[in-house]
Amino acid sequence: MQFRTLCLAAVAGLVVAACDAPGKGSGKDAAFVSPADAFPSTYKPYPSQTLLISNATVIDGVGGRIENGSVLIEGGKIASVGTDIAAPEGAVTIDARGKWVTPGIIDNHSHLGAYPSPGVDSTADGNEISGPVTSEVWVEHSVWPQDAGFTRALAGGITSLQILPGSANLFGGRGVTLKNVPARTMQGMKFPEAPYTLKMACGENPKRVYGYGRGSTPGGAPYSRMGNVAGYRDAWIKAADYKKQLEMAKNGGGEPPKRDLELETLAGVLSGDILVHMHCYRADEMAVVMDISREFGYKVTAFHHAVEAYKIADKLAEYGACSSMWADWYGFKMEAYDGIRENIPLVHNAGACAIVHSDSEVGIQRLNQEAAKAWSDGKRVGIDIPMEVAWQWLSINPAKSLGIDGKTGSLEPGKMADVVIWSGDPFSTYSKAEKVYIDGALMFDRNDPANQPVMDFELGQPGEGDRK
Repeated sequence: MQFRTLCLAAVAGLVVAACDAPGKGSGKDAAFVSPADAFPSTYKPYPSQTLLISNATVIDGVGGRIENGSVLIEGGKIASVGTDIAAPEGAVTIDARGKWVTPGIIDNHSHLGAYPSPGVDSTADGNEISGPVTSEVWVEHSVWPQDAGFTRALAGGITSLQILPGSANLFGGRGVTLKNVPARTMQGMKFPEAPYTLKMACGENPKRVYGYGRGSTPGGAPYSRMGNVAGYRDAWIKAADYKKQLEMAKNGGGEPPKRDLELETLAGVLSGDILVHMHCYRADEMAVVMDISREFGYKVTAFHHAVEAYKIADKLAEYGACSSMWADWYGFKMEAYDGIRENIPLVHNAGACAIVHSDSEVGIQRLNQEAAKAWSDGKRVGIDIPMEVAWQWLSINPAKSLGIDGKTGSLEPGKMADVVIWSGDPFSTYSKAEKVYIDGALMFDRNDPANQPVMDFELGQPGEGDRK
């Protein structure tokens, strides 16, 4: 089936599903939609077939490696992983001799759709800089699903990704996790039942946007790092009071407070329903943020960029936060000055959760190579991590940071069949993603143009002679 036909059929199914079910069930009161259901996922997997991939080097995403291994996919799920797996009757079979099979890559720090290609001011919607606290905004309302960056990421083996707002603010707004499939709407890509996230930022960015050189700033805007910390604490105090009022009303203790979108998100963090992802470079600032989280009873799920994570890797392991890092980006501003190329393997070696992220519409296309650089830098200083263990930086660890590790991130029976077949060792610069499956559906095939999705913007404008 031609890929465009496949897309149209699946999108039509999404429309029908959305029309049939305005809420979670047919009995839901259509006059009221709870905050959690206001913009529900309408994602439906594309059609898939029973598929057996055999004779490959299989990396399972949780530290295992199987030579001459097989992966069986049934009903869009991983059915079996091992050796000598028999193909069920009617199954499609692929002899992947000489090739490698891995879980799909998950990028937990992307701005695709919110800062889409082409990069022009009119489509740059990733930062709401109207104030230092903008937890009321949701980045999904800026996501343009026709961003060609999504299909380029797909060709690099990216099957899921978190879209985050930018880092101009102390509280930048909610993030959203997407399945990397073509869809007409953001909701058609929205990962089913993935928790919401909250983007926060440390250090220079909030200072730069609201502080030095600005002359005058919105009320309560920070000029310094101590101003940043005061801003976090002030917002959490308000959120804790709002949460208390909600709980009292729920238990019959009076009327609920007036709905406040800003405090609603922060109260969701304090209730454990929304995961905090925090842009933070310096070790000392990460340590302060961990103290703030203890003060108010929430948890930072992941520190992003974290170029100095190696300095406090033991503290991060004890606290339980992931560090979402670049392989070798550092030194481009003062707070990023003291980065080292061994950062990721050092964090991993301390028993902490290490993740390789992109924060780039270009880097997301070769995130496997970014992980390979960090892996080889570790080996050069004597940190000899098996390649199949290092692959966790791209699959199960980012899945954990997004609260979706029970559904994806590894080739384990029952999980979504988000699978990549590579032409060779995926830590080699010469290897490419040949086939990419999402929920068992073939979404990209490097050798078949009919299975290489193209966004509308890439088709260009018809010439004068083409118009009827």
